[in-house]
Amino acid sequence: MFTTADLCDKHPDLLLCCDSIFQSFGNKKKFFGKIVTIRLFEDNSLVRLQLETDGNGKVLIINGGGSLRCALIGDQLAALSIRNNWSGIIINGCIRDSDLINTMDIGIRALATCPVKSIKRNIGEKEIPVKFGGVTFIPNQFVYVDVDGIILSQKNLLY
Repeated sequence: MFTTADLCDKHPDLLLCCDSIFQSFGNKKKFFGKIVTIRLFEDNSLVRLQLETDGNGKVLIINGGGSLRCALIGDQLAALSIRNNWSGIIINGCIRDSDLINTMDIGIRALATCPVKSIKRNIGEKEIPVKFGGVTFIPNQFVYVDVDGIILSQKNLLY
């Protein structure tokens, strides 16, 4: 398996490092995969639609605009992501049901927790570059996550 520190040492010119602004949730502390993006604001309708698809080898990147006023993932969506084999989720926003999520075999990075659920208006964009944490997450590029941080690469460094 990998560590982000080893990848940074081995490929310093190929990687971008995300700002260390995220908390870790779920039992899975290390994950990587092809980037799939969503941009939205306080509306998690597209999150459910995306997590209903096959996530094998993919990491869902959710740019929620950094809102701390509602959660974009709760225990039900976390369970859905596990059922559909998503490698992990990174959220520029909040989660809820963190006690339960922390018992699940999932890796999530989010800014914080908030007990308030999101609205449902089916508003947002998918598969576009999204910028937060000092980096731009580009669909079909790769992200690597462990307890030390989040790094990005244009190509898969593990195969």
